[in-house]
Amino acid sequence: QVQLVESGGGSVQAGGSLRLSCASSGTTISIRSMAWFRQAPGKEREGVAAIDYGRTTDYADSVKGRFTISKDNAKNLLYLQMNNLKPEDTATYYCAADQTWWTRLRSTAAYNYWGQGTQVTVSS
Repeated sequence: QVQLVESGGGSVQAGGSLRLSCASSGTTISIRSMAWFRQAPGKEREGVAAIDYGRTTDYADSVKGRFTISKDNAKNLLYLQMNNLKPEDTATYYCAADQTWWTRLRSTAAYNYWGQGTQVTVSS
């Protein structure tokens, strides 16, 4: 089993930045893919960014050039650096992980482990 805990959410003005973190614990040695998803009120959960075991990254078109996913394997931490935030980025952000080596951002069904989410609110 793998446990994921997100942190770093908050409220910022448009154009601002935030860095989300996801701490993993448990059988982390089995993890081959990690990702960030987000869900706004009344909308489906959508993929934001993914990183595989070889550090290959993939991003949703809506965040390319603004968000950066990275990880620190030694500390079992996953990050999402979010720059130039827009009001439409407002959502609950979730960390996800899976034992399968996904080289691209996949749908929610592809990830077996999830965190509880952290809220990001961007005001105009």
